[in-house]
Order: sequence, then structure tokens, then C-alpha cells
Amino acid sequence: MTDADLVARARQGDLAAFGELVDRHRASVYRAALAALRSPADAEDAAQDAFLLAYRRLGSFRGDASFKTWLLTITWHQAINRRRSLTSVWRRMVPPKTEVDAMANVAAAGPSPEQAAAQDQLRRGVRDAIRALSPKLRDALLLALAGDHSYEEIGVMVGAPVGTIKWRVSEARRIVRKQLQERGFSDDR
Repeated sequence: MTDADLVARARQGDLAAFGELVDRHRASVYRAALAALRSPADAEDAAQDAFLLAYRRLGSFRGDASFKTWLLTITWHQAINRRRSLTSVWRRMVPPKTEVDAMANVAAAGPSPEQAAAQDQLRRGVRDAIRALSPKLRDALLLALAGDHSYEEIGVMVGAPVGTIKWRVSEARRIVRKQLQERGFSDDR
């Protein structure tokens, strides 16, 4: 049974048909939310919100795009809204990282303290460079890095042509690489 058939049945009140749509697209929806939120718990919440909203808006689905693309667009918007609200709450409530946390990272089993510090420094550099990107570049890059979406799907989710998405991903990578090089990280690291 196709997505279109399931949508038609779900519109007539068949909850099992909508459940099948959820089962088919659960992984893609979760990965899109995770790309925006970077937190499994928050991504799960955003995915559930997206499915609920999609069910409520099923009557407005026109079929211009595939159901999956329509659903991923809803998911992306839900995740971005959640990210904005979480960022606001996070800034107000969470104190900066303490020295105890830093000591715990060093004491953890694994690479040597020097290797761990270098990896942590690189990770922070990449994170900071991505955060410094404009929202359009950052969103395109994070969705592309998630690896679950084609450029066409990303374009539909963020409302931009495929060529623009390809440019944004390329430009975001170039900027991140340049910022890392300016901070002393070489390409072989």
C-alpha cells in the first residue's frame, strides 16, 4: 500500500493507516529532528510533536510533494521551534561548565590526557565554528551531515532550491574549515 493510499484511509478516520505512516517514516523524522536539536531526547519529543501536528493537518496535505517530504517539513519546523525555545531556557538556567566536569573528563579511561584535550579542543572548535554560521548555512549543513536526507528533501524542508542547498552546504564546510585553520587546526588533524 502506498503512502497516498494510507493518507486517504487516514483522512477517513483509519487510525491504523496513520499508524502505518508513522512506522514507515519514524526513523527519517527522528533523524531530521536530531539534526536540528542534537539531543536524542529532544529529537524524540520533536518527532512526536511533528506526527501529532501532521495528523491534525492531514486534511491540508495537497499531495504536491510526497507525504514523507511534507512530514519532514513539519518535523524540521517543529525542531527549529523547539531548538529556539530550548536555547532560551538553557541560557537562563544552566551555569557554565565547572572545574569538576573538566577533571572528570581527564580522569575518564581512554586516550591520554593530551589526546583527550586535543580531541576536546577540536570538537569545541568545530562546534563553535558551526554555531557561528548563519542559521541558513548551519541548518543546511546539519541536515546534510545527518545523512538521511537528499538535497531535494532538505530544500523542501527549509524552503530553498536544491542548488541553493548545495551551495549552503559547500559554503558552510568552507567557512568551518577556514575558521579551524585560523585557530591552528590543520587538515591532517
